[in-house]
Amino acid sequence: MLSKPVSLLVINSHPIQYFAPLYRRLAADPAFDVTVLYCSQHGLTGEVDKQFGRSVKWDIPLLDGYRYEFLSNQSPNPSIHGFWGLLNLSTIKRLWRAPKSVVIVNGWASAVCYVAILSAWLFGHTVCMRGDSSHVVEQQRPRSQLKKRQWWLGRGLFRFIDYFLYIGQQNKTFYQFYGVQEARLIYCPFAVDNDRFRAQYHVLKPQRTQLRKRLGIAPDHLVVLFSGKYLPNKRPLDILQAVQQLHRSDVSVVLLGEGESRRELTEFIAQHTMTNVLLTGFVNQSVIGEYYAASDVYIMCSTIETWGLSTNEAMNFGVPVLLADTIGCVVDLVQEGVNGYSYPCGDISKLSNRLAQLLDMPAEQRTRMGEASLRLIDQYGYDKTVQALKKAFCPSQL
Repeated sequence: MLSKPVSLLVINSHPIQYFAPLYRRLAADPAFDVTVLYCSQHGLTGEVDKQFGRSVKWDIPLLDGYRYEFLSNQSPNPSIHGFWGLLNLSTIKRLWRAPKSVVIVNGWASAVCYVAILSAWLFGHTVCMRGDSSHVVEQQRPRSQLKKRQWWLGRGLFRFIDYFLYIGQQNKTFYQFYGVQEARLIYCPFAVDNDRFRAQYHVLKPQRTQLRKRLGIAPDHLVVLFSGKYLPNKRPLDILQAVQQLHRSDVSVVLLGEGESRRELTEFIAQHTMTNVLLTGFVNQSVIGEYYAASDVYIMCSTIETWGLSTNEAMNFGVPVLLADTIGCVVDLVQEGVNGYSYPCGDISKLSNRLAQLLDMPAEQRTRMGEASLRLIDQYGYDKTVQALKKAFCPSQL
């Protein structure tokens, strides 16, 4: 006889393209009775994304395959940006009425997160934190600020949380830095929808030449890809500077994204007469795979990046990766010389040298590195999280 499903309540700011497939996977497992409690409809109705600088409405299903509710927001200025933008006091009543559940709160960047954590703790639920904070990013803070956060997090907020669902090694080290013991840590790796991206990879791989032609890329060029928002902390200009130092005419750069740094990028391109650079603008999920499939090397160079999920996406297309050492996923997803390299963030010369290594190697060697990316990213899927939560909260159903 099967045990009664564990009630799983997930508190999320808004529907997110990376999280929705996980919720579908959890809901499909008889071990769980899943409800996702959303605090905003952002991303569903085409609101302006401040960082993209344009309206964004994802073109993949975000609400299919699992039960969800939208909680009323009592904030005077509703927004997913800013601490007080999500003040869903209705969370209190919802958790009070719920049967004893495992409550997963995503982060603590909004007021509603504190409302949810304290309410769940007060009403006797099992409280779990799923955040993406990175130790390497955290250590960039001033020492005086770290001491304050030791009190605020380690001795304060974290005492109301039963388990921490850490997404990778840097996230685990972050929690340990603030005193969280091993017994309260559950490994739930950060992932993208590997099944969807891998299916796209198999369809698009034979179309590589046609895809490049459609993008205006010469068939004999090597393609360097960036995927993210054009923001100062994402440092897309570093890639242009590194490529410019190579003095090669057979390299095309594709900067996949949009944002406030577009003008700076455009000015650099014009100043250095770089003719083989494509600034794509915002690209939606249904076609993003075409850019990964057309690329030879993927680069992420952010100053602050708690994980970097577009790295997962690129690896699903068999692409070698080159990441700054400040990226949260670098410890997990870069095996030096096997599927890519890392370099010191902001060091343009080192970035250029590493890029030259990847571009100068025989195509067969780059292909082997891309195959290593495929094998490695298979270990970072939603099923790992499903199994980890089953082991922690319903071991009889394993």
